[in-house]
Amino acid sequence: MSANSRTAPRICPLCEATCGLTLTIEGTTVTGARGDREDVFSRGFICPKGAAFGALDADPDRLRTPLVRREGVLREATWEEAFDTVAARFTAVTGAHGPQSAGLVLGNPNVHTMAGGLYPPLLIAALRTRNVFSASTLDQMPKHVSSGLLFGDANAIPVPDLDRTGHLLLIGANPLESNGSLCTAPDFPGRLKALLARGGTLTVVDPRRTRTAKLAGRHLAIRPGADALLLAALAHVLVAEKLTAPGALADHLDGLDRLADALADFTPEAVAGPCDLDPATIRTVARELAAAPTAAVYGRIGSCTVAHGTLASWLVDVLNILTGNLDRPGGALFPLAATARAPRPPGPGKGFALGRWRSRVSGHPEAKGELPTAALAEEIDTPGEGRIRALVVLASNPVLSAPDGDRLDRALADGLDFMVSVDPYLNETSCHADVVLPPPPPSRSAHFDFALNTLAVRNQVRYTRPAVPLDEGALDESEILARLILAVGGDHGAPPETVDAYAVTAALDRGGVPRELAERLSGATGPERRLDLMLRLGPYDLTLDDLLAHPHGIDLGPLRPRLPDVLRTRSGRIELLPEPLAADLGRLRAALGDTPAPLVLVGRRHLRSNNSWMHNIPALNGGTNTCTLQIHPEDAHRIGLTDGATARIEAAGGAIEAPAEITDTVRAGVVSLPHGWGHGRPGTRLSVAVARPGANVNQLLDGTLLDPLSGTAVLNGFPVLVTAAAR
Repeated sequence: MSANSRTAPRICPLCEATCGLTLTIEGTTVTGARGDREDVFSRGFICPKGAAFGALDADPDRLRTPLVRREGVLREATWEEAFDTVAARFTAVTGAHGPQSAGLVLGNPNVHTMAGGLYPPLLIAALRTRNVFSASTLDQMPKHVSSGLLFGDANAIPVPDLDRTGHLLLIGANPLESNGSLCTAPDFPGRLKALLARGGTLTVVDPRRTRTAKLAGRHLAIRPGADALLLAALAHVLVAEKLTAPGALADHLDGLDRLADALADFTPEAVAGPCDLDPATIRTVARELAAAPTAAVYGRIGSCTVAHGTLASWLVDVLNILTGNLDRPGGALFPLAATARAPRPPGPGKGFALGRWRSRVSGHPEAKGELPTAALAEEIDTPGEGRIRALVVLASNPVLSAPDGDRLDRALADGLDFMVSVDPYLNETSCHADVVLPPPPPSRSAHFDFALNTLAVRNQVRYTRPAVPLDEGALDESEILARLILAVGGDHGAPPETVDAYAVTAALDRGGVPRELAERLSGATGPERRLDLMLRLGPYDLTLDDLLAHPHGIDLGPLRPRLPDVLRTRSGRIELLPEPLAADLGRLRAALGDTPAPLVLVGRRHLRSNNSWMHNIPALNGGTNTCTLQIHPEDAHRIGLTDGATARIEAAGGAIEAPAEITDTVRAGVVSLPHGWGHGRPGTRLSVAVARPGANVNQLLDGTLLDPLSGTAVLNGFPVLVTAAAR
């Protein structure tokens, strides 16, 4: 490190693990990143994404100034010109056609920025539209829905107590590649190895022999899409063999007496065929789960983005409840974040409802205030009253991440009157915008994990201020979003500080707190004042000054039991068999008689990637991070594919091509293609990604395959036809 170098702490914003980093900085350039050994949560752990922080921060393809479309071409503009354009054109559309002519799309990176955690609710309120779409319906919405129905709060998601459990059942999860999801756990691999070192049991259910599966003592290579059937059979065994022991949970349960009848048809023998698993093995797994002194079941994207994703998510918690492992150390517990509302006395709440409104074209029910992202294209390109004509896109690339990107690509190009995108890149979606508002690089932004701390395996709190000052003329992401809220809400020209002031006043009024508290808030910016308020109103009696005095974080201790405080159901109890889930079991019963497709496709994660937005970094676009079609040797031989040859993959949404990778790590009857590829559409500026574009796996889908309860696209376990591409 040179004499002019300095270091600064930073929380990594590149995946859900939220590891602490130590940045090395020369002038205003990040020249290195290593794990922060003093970080109270990650203790020095780092992955390739975090190590590449500096390269991502300085990516020459990042946009540095706003772009405004003039005469059909996006050209550099001033911030004033950009927001003037938004205010004039967006409000012209909504003024002429009403607020439901507007739509909002929220991408995954919003969860990883402080601004993304604070401003979207205010933007939704300003837009006054029900046309809200997000990455959730391409990922975790089934878990939100099942938690809402079980506990009355869609954000009350229990996480496995990784550091104290003695038995862990993972289904549809590969945390050695993903670093964990809906379970914020730095060094997930090390935590799993520690589980095994203390004599614990790890069982992995996955159609691929992933790095995580290789670590496990037992790997069940299930047929894709059958996750809910397996989980139902495990629950059936517990009930039928009288192995249920909810313990202290019994005082908070409704519906346990009806569960036996609801699961009666899902015997191990009945599900064995669809799951392609031995009935005796299923019974053994259930019995071992029941016998373990502490155990946790954890399911993720492989069990969410399937036809029965909500049922699978529900059954994960059913198993934790039946074995008495929900809300107890070593099981699955509810984290308590420092910015959560202070616990209130237990009692009945408002509950959780589905389908409060429906989408205009296909009538999809809303879930958690959102409509399926798979329906976005039809809401734009289908004529009629209420058609989306103006679109706001925050850090999202649905042309690659949602089904049938070709249709959405055409809809964005031809079907909108106006579009504004907040994005650091001109990608496959933002290239269609009339205005692009680029946030600064992450080194120039403050960081606090509002959402991910509610999913952390240990209660802790960390905040880092910007490591590098903003470039001259640049705007902080928080100011960009505040000004956007004012522009689309009819208050263009008002100081952006008014948005934060309003948020503070609303929070005080909502909590019944005297407004005088606002005068005592500290912080150099509006977002810091809002954070200070949330900490003061939270459960730990903290302030922003406390966080600033502890740059490596404050450890708040292990997860603790929180029932019945977290329950918000109308009954004030865990509603074990809510009506929407009980009704959907009929669809699962019908699946017992389905004839399996000869070949189905599943996605896969790469350690060096996070969806589509990291393929432009040379250090992350290479090595094992390749877009290949993994196929079992038996299937390759039958089809006539050789390793490295081009495979043609066809499904309802179209056809794509990818190099074949013959490997026995994927089971016979299954092929695997990673998510997030398909770069190179006209108008983008992603020089590294375009050089290795890959194929867009989601183009194989036409958007009609959805989990009906959550509106989540079926991205895994759908039938495909694979042939050797003609040359």
